[in-house]
Amino acid sequence: MATLYMMRHGQTLFNVLKRKQGWCDSPLTELGIEQAHRAGALLHERGVTFDHFYTSTSERAVDTLEVVMGELGVAGAPYERVKGLKEWNFGAFEAITEDVNPPLPYGDYYKPFGGEGEMELRERLMTTIAELMNRPGHDCVLMASHGAAVAQVLRATGEEELIRPNVTPRPRIGNCGIIVYDWNGERLHPLELINPNA
Repeated sequence: MATLYMMRHGQTLFNVLKRKQGWCDSPLTELGIEQAHRAGALLHERGVTFDHFYTSTSERAVDTLEVVMGELGVAGAPYERVKGLKEWNFGAFEAITEDVNPPLPYGDYYKPFGGEGEMELRERLMTTIAELMNRPGHDCVLMASHGAAVAQVLRATGEEELIRPNVTPRPRIGNCGIIVYDWNGERLHPLELINPNA
């Protein structure tokens, strides 16, 4: 059994401006950098030792991972940027304000606008994660990704209620929130939601 820590990036400029950022990008804010430091410090305090690091190719995820690695005392260690860990592609809705969002669930709403459907996104993420986790020597892995991506991976397990019970208010996956999973070689089982900045 292996362990995956899947982390959302820190706060970004577009988060503050309430703009959609899927495949487009915006930089971490000072608060976002501070959030990443807190997440790394928490993992260090827990004594977690990772054998591999991965990140979405988006700058906001890369920068978050590098800050966390610094807090873990492994700054400069190798990591891999993986396109399959990128956020939901919102097509023509990229970078516009979030008040244009359709009601949840989004489903295939963005497909006619050049974006991804919800099941396409899940399939991309789950295929990517399986390929990475099944590489040799992957016993404890940290992956930096994005809010919708992290949430969709959790929903794809069918066990979201284990760590996000359907209560009001429902626990959020905040900036630099981390979901811990067991990986048995075929599927993920969620163990814990960590919100270092709650």
